[in-house]
Amino acid sequence: MPESRFGIGEWYGRPLLAMSRNERTLLADVALAEDIGDAPNCPFRRPARPCSKHGGVCSLQKYAQDSYGGLGEPEGSPVIVCPTRFQQHDLPVVWMADIVGFDAGETKTATEVAFMHGTRTGKAAGKIDLVVAREVSEQIEWHGLEIQAVYFSGRGMRSEFERLRDAARSIGFPDAVRRPDWRSSSAKRLMPQLQIKVPTLRRWGAKMAVVVDRQFFDSIGGASASPSQDLGDGDIIWMVVDLVLTDDGSHKLARGHWEVLTLERSCEKLLAAETIPKDAFLQVLRSKLSR
Repeated sequence: MPESRFGIGEWYGRPLLAMSRNERTLLADVALAEDIGDAPNCPFRRPARPCSKHGGVCSLQKYAQDSYGGLGEPEGSPVIVCPTRFQQHDLPVVWMADIVGFDAGETKTATEVAFMHGTRTGKAAGKIDLVVAREVSEQIEWHGLEIQAVYFSGRGMRSEFERLRDAARSIGFPDAVRRPDWRSSSAKRLMPQLQIKVPTLRRWGAKMAVVVDRQFFDSIGGASASPSQDLGDGDIIWMVVDLVLTDDGSHKLARGHWEVLTLERSCEKLLAAETIPKDAFLQVLRSKLSR
């Protein structure tokens, strides 16, 4: 028997373990529907709007397996798989405003701001996801903000939704192996985005902030040995949020670690890999060769 597996942590904004059987059945029907129009409002969006993610999974949670093969205790904190989950209480914007010295009353935001265009079409070819800004004496001071959730690999969630819909009593142990795909989320997704956007922002005198959860940041090496919080020491403000367990069994987004790194050092962390020795490569190659 497997010792532990990742399953649903938060579903349509609520902890799975806090739901009744009827609530799980209703949400499973919504998750399995082709049309997401019946999705409940997402509690992390302001103003309140229905969840726009098909399936409605906000986070994954690692669970132990009990002695009967059922669902055991949660292990560690949930892993955020939906970018909207980071919007709870507008924490990233408020936190970033504090870091760069913007007063809350003067801080403004804009989404999907184009900063590149096609040389032939003239259409937007690159956008900054979120800009945090203030206007002072008719001048605009601004910085970019990138939010990165984690992709997961393994079997899709449909079979899990079906199992939760049909379960007579308990939730049960997750039906398949699914795990956070740190590498696809970091080196394959986030790093190219930073390599495209940060050099332009650097020329324009702006910073880029990157918001990730604690487990994402730990997967790329965690905090630096001597972290700097001097904005002049780099190009990227890394902001690491924590999911703190509350008395009612839900999790609250909270400020965690932050530090400033150069683009080059950030890419080294995101790559989190190095070439193996040639002899080791040849040994693996020989083991895989076939006629």
